[in-house]
Amino acid sequence: MKLRSRRIGDYDVAFLFDGMFSTGIDSLVHARGPAAQAEMLASRSGTTIEFEVNHFALRGPGGLTLIDAGTGPGWNPSLGQSWDSMRQNGIAPADVDRVLLTHLHFDHARGLLDGDKPYFPRAEVLIPSTELACYTSEAARLALPEARRSAFPITAAIVKAYGSRIRAFVPGEIMPGIETVALPGHTMGQTGFLLKGNGETALFWADAAHMGDVQTADPDVSTVFDYDPKLAARTRWWLFDRAVAENWLIAGSHLSDFSRVRRVGQTYGIAAG
Repeated sequence: MKLRSRRIGDYDVAFLFDGMFSTGIDSLVHARGPAAQAEMLASRSGTTIEFEVNHFALRGPGGLTLIDAGTGPGWNPSLGQSWDSMRQNGIAPADVDRVLLTHLHFDHARGLLDGDKPYFPRAEVLIPSTELACYTSEAARLALPEARRSAFPITAAIVKAYGSRIRAFVPGEIMPGIETVALPGHTMGQTGFLLKGNGETALFWADAAHMGDVQTADPDVSTVFDYDPKLAARTRWWLFDRAVAENWLIAGSHLSDFSRVRRVGQTYGIAAG
């Protein structure tokens, strides 16, 4: 397992590899409608897409912070490797002071749980307030089709396991040198984290883009995993433009390494950071 780490500001940042996720190309959707979707699918070779699942460890002010928690073992044989990745990076569960969740999908939050117990025995869990409100709402659950409800039981289990160590957060500075960035569309409360220091700014953009090369070339490409594909596309257009203008270093949950977004004609591209 490759170890990928970098010093950014006052933090040592490490990728924590959880595994590979595969899905059919019919999981891609296009925000401009059926004709654009058909053209997109016709241009692709193969029947599947595959991308990494990662989360992140930050060592710095306030101790050890995780951004997301991976899937945990037992959900999918190709995933659930992040606990091993943490061990390889010298991280024991009791070392973790806090977990900042970008959103509550299984591949970001299920690793908080060891069965029905907390995997991190003393960590606080910080969740975007909009995200927590959505996935603890029975009305919101009933408004979605059954296939889109998986985050609700995960959220309930996390709230039960961590109890008073759950903290909802609102936009702003969440830790020294770390600000929140709203990235709605994939979920309504998805939040990125902007880490600044020593002349470098890094954005942890979660699932704002699952496939860096495909979605920077055409930000209107979404996936069936997006709560609101059209809003997710609008967020990407804004995000990529800002990332180019600010020369942000990008750490994406489904990117294989630190990256940067570049302008390519009327759209964008992505390159090693």
